[in-house]
Amino acid sequence: MADDNNKTPLIPGSNGKLPKPKFNFYWIYILLIGVFLAMTFFNFNSSIKKIGEAKLRELIAKQYIDKIQAVNKDYARIFIKKDKLSLPEFKDVQNSKNFGTDSPQYTFKFGSPESFEKIVGEEQIKKDEKGKPVYDDKGKPVMIDNPVYIENIDERNWAGDFLGLVFPILLLVVAWFFIMRMMNRGGGGGGQIFNIGKSKAQLFDKDTMVNINFSDVAGLQEAKVEIMEIVDFLKNPQKYTQLGGKIPKGALLVGPPGTGKTLLAKAVAGEAKVPFFSLSGSDFVEMFVGVGASRVRDLFKQAKEKAPCIIFIDEIDAIGRARGRNAFTGGNDERENTLNQLLTEMDGFSSNNGVIILAATNRADILDRALLRAGRFDRQIHVELPDLEERKAIFLVHMRGLKYDEAGVNVEFLSKQTPGFSGADIANVCNESALIAARREKELIEKQDFIDAIDRIVGGLEKRNKIISRHEKEVIAYHESGHAAVSWLLEHGHPLVKVTIVPRGKSLGAAWYLPEERQITTFEQMFDEMASALGGRASEEIFFGKISTGALSDLEKITKQAFSMVVYFGLNEKIGNLSYYDSTGQQEYTFTKPYSEKTAQTIDEEISKLVESAYSRAKEILLKNKDKLEQLAQQLLTKEVIYREDLELIFGERTFQEEKYILDNGDNKDLEKSKELPANTELNPVVKEQKQDSEPDTQSQTKE
Repeated sequence: MADDNNKTPLIPGSNGKLPKPKFNFYWIYILLIGVFLAMTFFNFNSSIKKIGEAKLRELIAKQYIDKIQAVNKDYARIFIKKDKLSLPEFKDVQNSKNFGTDSPQYTFKFGSPESFEKIVGEEQIKKDEKGKPVYDDKGKPVMIDNPVYIENIDERNWAGDFLGLVFPILLLVVAWFFIMRMMNRGGGGGGQIFNIGKSKAQLFDKDTMVNINFSDVAGLQEAKVEIMEIVDFLKNPQKYTQLGGKIPKGALLVGPPGTGKTLLAKAVAGEAKVPFFSLSGSDFVEMFVGVGASRVRDLFKQAKEKAPCIIFIDEIDAIGRARGRNAFTGGNDERENTLNQLLTEMDGFSSNNGVIILAATNRADILDRALLRAGRFDRQIHVELPDLEERKAIFLVHMRGLKYDEAGVNVEFLSKQTPGFSGADIANVCNESALIAARREKELIEKQDFIDAIDRIVGGLEKRNKIISRHEKEVIAYHESGHAAVSWLLEHGHPLVKVTIVPRGKSLGAAWYLPEERQITTFEQMFDEMASALGGRASEEIFFGKISTGALSDLEKITKQAFSMVVYFGLNEKIGNLSYYDSTGQQEYTFTKPYSEKTAQTIDEEISKLVESAYSRAKEILLKNKDKLEQLAQQLLTKEVIYREDLELIFGERTFQEEKYILDNGDNKDLEKSKELPANTELNPVVKEQKQDSEPDTQSQTKE
């Protein structure tokens, strides 16, 4: 029985057949060059035998030669008398194709005509009995009877002369054409030198339709409603035109990276069943002046010919940035010229009936206002991070092809463990869980594999073999315990899931929290989050009397948060209800601030006061619970990983508000199970890290 593992893998979509090898056009070039070389440098009269000087002298002396032709003063053709060809001496030519014809039997290559004439003349002089030449009375040599004379012939090799003239030129043309093809294949500034102004859009039509449809796009219900209306208009235009409605000119998909904007466009291509042009905003960008605008014109020219159709421009911010932002490039910016042409084509003097523009970006704030006006992008469809139910649907889509334990893996449980994850993150979790299960030689993907995959994506690769001194390990343990304790004891602190001092990625320790999915945030909530982030440094100062560089990421987070509270959100009494946030992005290209130097000084002072106040509060809470904090840190040093129930045993249950700890079916089976496992086993659920618990890399610890 044959081994299935040795079978040649087939390419998907090939119906079980291996694809035929693609013919390489360069073989034609090689063949032509070979023919030209052969015609130029090879002698096709190679069937005529060549002889040397000794053989020639013998033939002349025996008077076997009928005639001699000297061709182009280069070589001689030797014709043997036909009555002599039957002699045994000519066996070498009796089997040749020239035997019995008027063609020469031999050829002789001579150095110069004079030397050849001397050879022929010497062998045709009469000899006496002693073999010496015979001379007449005047001293001239006596020739034999019926001597052979040399016939000089000039022949033109038209084929050789023609190839000698044409071949070098043809060789240059082939080399030039080869270089051009290589440049076309390479792309870039020199690529497609003859089609540089042509559009690079990839066309999907009835022959190359996309197989993705809206059923493959999980979540995004509101976005799909609006985008499906455009598809419905293309399929049933009478439904809308009979009421006087017009098809939208364009739709802009806006949202964070990984939320499914491009996937939604693919689904539109698969559902609409109309020609679909797909390209990126960077495809218009080129080093040559006017190329971008030329490509825009060519794109819309092709689209009009195939209308009704859809044009999808991914990452449109590459050419759609607001004009006049960059003071260094001036008004002759090639990108601005491309944008101007795009604006004209979308809604200019000429109409584009039947051409719909779809675009995607995660930087809608920097786009030009003319691009976003009605008549161009009529709709802005916001594609946000998925909520709980949408994450569940996304998990179901990406788990279709996975072999997992259906009884042990609860999709709702996984969706609750991944707040803040995008669709791309969830796809990565599913793929990572399969890799982890395969690495562990499992036949099915289990729940623990999914949890470890979330751990891997959130915190990085676990590094248990990292060399850390005993003192550093104690500092990390007290630091993480400070985070966990302050967050546990504050009303608006995030519910804790797990704390670990096992290094992951660049972090030497981490605490996982379950953030509340809220739409608005109060001052008290943000202030408690800042105090929780500073709990690690406060714990170091209380127990060791000095602080370390381990709070780098914590300080970065709270500094940005405090700046936002004072400058953007108007949550500071001294600054008042003012916001210096610029939603248009204009401040990115200016060298001045929207506030005075005096206000800037006040902002710095208020940010410092806010941070120090949060630090004092964290320190005060830890001092009141110093014994419990030390108990927690020692337990963390022993187990390396502790969970929510460990904090409940030390600090008691949280009484600020009713909290539902996310577990399978709402019970505590996983927590009970974790107590029975070794201390280093990370079995409890892991959620999206909030970065207020991460530590700096090893270099920062070393500098301490």
